[in-house]
Formats: sequence, structure tokens, C-alpha cells
Amino acid sequence: MPYLIRNAAGVFAPQHPDANALRIDGNRIVALGRDLMPGDGDTVIDARGCVVYPGLVNTHHHLAQSILKGVPEGLNQGLGDWLASVPYRFWPQIRPELMYHAARLGLYELLRSGATTCADHHYLYHRDTPDELEDAVWQAADELGIRLVLCRGSAVEKGSHKGLARHNIAPETTEQVLARMERIRARYHQAAPDAMRRLVAAPTSLVHSSPPDFLKEIAAYARGHGLRLHSHLLEVGFDNVQAREKYGLAAIDYAERCDFLGPDVWFAHLVQSDAHAIERLAATGTGIAHCPTSNCRLGSGVAPVIEMARQGVPVSIGVDGSASAESGSMLQELNLTWLIHRAVHGPDATTLDRVLDWGSRGGARLLGLEATGELAVGMAADLTLYDIDQPRFAGVHTPLFAPLMCGEPVQVKHSFVDGKPVVEDGSVLGLDERALVENVRDGLRDLLTRVA
Repeated sequence: MPYLIRNAAGVFAPQHPDANALRIDGNRIVALGRDLMPGDGDTVIDARGCVVYPGLVNTHHHLAQSILKGVPEGLNQGLGDWLASVPYRFWPQIRPELMYHAARLGLYELLRSGATTCADHHYLYHRDTPDELEDAVWQAADELGIRLVLCRGSAVEKGSHKGLARHNIAPETTEQVLARMERIRARYHQAAPDAMRRLVAAPTSLVHSSPPDFLKEIAAYARGHGLRLHSHLLEVGFDNVQAREKYGLAAIDYAERCDFLGPDVWFAHLVQSDAHAIERLAATGTGIAHCPTSNCRLGSGVAPVIEMARQGVPVSIGVDGSASAESGSMLQELNLTWLIHRAVHGPDATTLDRVLDWGSRGGARLLGLEATGELAVGMAADLTLYDIDQPRFAGVHTPLFAPLMCGEPVQVKHSFVDGKPVVEDGSVLGLDERALVENVRDGLRDLLTRVA
């Protein structure tokens, strides 16, 4: 069904700075300009009082953590102790039904903040994990119509990973990881540049629970099947300490020795990157998922993305898990990205258009979704209409950037993924908010009983 979106207060399309309208036909943007007129069969959406953004691309999330917000034991802990007190304490007890509701909750939060793509670093795997636990994530994404890149976590030894060690979780074997990944790849993975479903090989921690031979085997499997690679790295200084103790290398050099650097790789956090790490990232085209809210919440620090970007490191933005970034809002991440680097480096460190580009086109490129992430003729129709006809935006002199500057709360009036509506008149389609709340609360009560 063709759609004509017209009369917008602004459209973030740098190649068409005066545009106030666009047309969608099938899954593509087929026209972009000013005062476009309705054609035969067009469904017209009056965007008066709205600004149109490309759908935001979240390059690092943990949907399972949507049900672990504000766990008291972890409120004032740093990363290592927090991992043991919060996610690894609960996740072995998360069953497929609760995982399904947690995924729907996390995806709902993303959609209502303007995201249209989610890269979920799903790491709920151990020796006896049922396939249904992961299938629940794919099902939730299918039902809500959001693009899903499932970054398949893994750990084959407890090693120096505090969460695995303290809760005596039996890791997978290398054979299990590869067999389970092949099942997912055959069932879900799509290779197209506008794919709705992607699989990524994503060992949960390079340094703490992944020996070199395993990482090399995973990297070879991924590249042999056209899959990208992802993991956590240098969120805290402990990564470098352990990499030097265990392997005699800095963490970034360990990653490179294990074939985990390259233009098909991106890491979450990279907060503790030094000049050498940034040089190796830039030289190899390895990217970052910048997660400022979580890094602030856990006291990890501020990733040096300004210097990274200056040297050519691909930059994207991620929400991270809601257990350490309780809002679950992609727009909040963009707002904090804009602000926090100004606090550190001065008022010219970040610009609004650059941050918005990191949060959309930059993320799409890192995920290999080259046909998404920007508003241009021929691109997949992933876009969001933010309603700025609200009192809190009334005094804004630059309406196009009002949602990003003012931050949450925002109202997404309409949103499209692959040319199909996923938010309509402010409501996420395919989801009953009241039922979602009740399902999550019922599942959480059961989870707390079993963990206790």
C-alpha cells in the first residue's frame, strides 16, 4: 500500500533540506521533496506538527534485562559485581514464556522512542538452554514488525567471568555453540541489505570466558557464512588486566590475535580504549556501539568516541540492557551522547546532525543493513514521526532537532519498518499495553520465587 506523508515540520534528509513530504511504495521511499501531491491509491498521513527521522538503529541491547530494572543488590555496584548480583543471578531461571514477554517489553520501549532496528546481544546460553528461549525473541520481533539482529552470545569456560563463576553456571561446549548457531542461521538469517532478520556471532566476553582457539573457530565460522562479529570489550579496565595476565597482551591485541578485528566487527562500550586501542580499531575498520547511559549508570566512564570518530572508527549507538540503563530509550542515548561529550570536551564536540547520523545510518552500516538508516529515495522505508505539537516543544527555535535536544518524554505518532506501519496514532501495533504489564509482572513474581 502506498503512503504519502506530507506537511511535516521537518524531515531529516540532508540531501533534501527543504523536504516536508515523502512517499512510500512497497518497502521503499520512492519520492522525497516539498509539498508532494497525493496520487491514486495513496494513504495520506498528515504530518503537521511532526518531524520525520530515519528509524533509529540500536546496535547493542539485552532484551532479557527488560525485567531486571533497578534490582536493589546491584544499584551501587560496578560492572563485575553487578554482573553477579543482577543478570547472572537471574538469567538461568528465565523461561521461554517470560523471555517472550521481556522481549516484547524491550522492543515496545524501543519502538516508542523511535527505534526501528534492534541488535540484541542475547547471551542466555548454557549447557542445558532450550532452543525455545531464543525462539521467543525472534517471535516477539516478528509480531511487532521491528528489524532484529540477534547477536548470539556464548561462553565455553567460566574463566575470570564473575557472573558465570559465582553462580556455578555450566557453559556450553564449542560443539554446542556451533551446532546451535547453525540451527539459527538456517532458520532465521537473511543476507539482504534490507534484511528483517540477521544473525551475528557474538561471544559474550572475549577476554573472560572465550579462549583463543574458540574465538578463532567462531570467527572462521562467521566469515565462512557471511555473518558479522560482535562482543563486549574494554567496558572497564579489568579487561586489560586479565588479558595481560592470561595472554600477555592488551585486550585489543588479544582480539586481533583471535581474528576479532575488522570491518565486519563492532564492540559494545570500549570505554577504556587508549591511544593504541583506538589506532587498531581505526586501522582495521572495527566499530563501536556507544552506550553512554549504561556506562554512566555503572560508573564505567565515557567512551572516547570523539577521538575515535576523528580517526575514522565507525560509531553507532546502543541502549544496552535495561538492567543498567533503565529507560530502554534509544532517543535518550542520542540525547546523552550529544550532551556528555560536550561536558568533557567542550560545546563544539558534538553536533545534533552528527549524533543523529550515528544513531541511524552509522548503526545500519555496522550491522550490514546498507539499504536502511537514512531517508533517501530508494532506501527501505524505516522512519519515525515524532509529535512536537506539544507544550514542551513550543519554544524550540529549531523544530527538526526538538526531539533529540529536549529528550524524553517524546511521543512517536507514527512509525514504519520496511514500509509497514508499526506505530499508528501513538500506539504500538500488535501489542496490548495493559496485558503486557500484567504478563511481565506475573512472570516476574514467578521468577523471584524461583531465584529465592
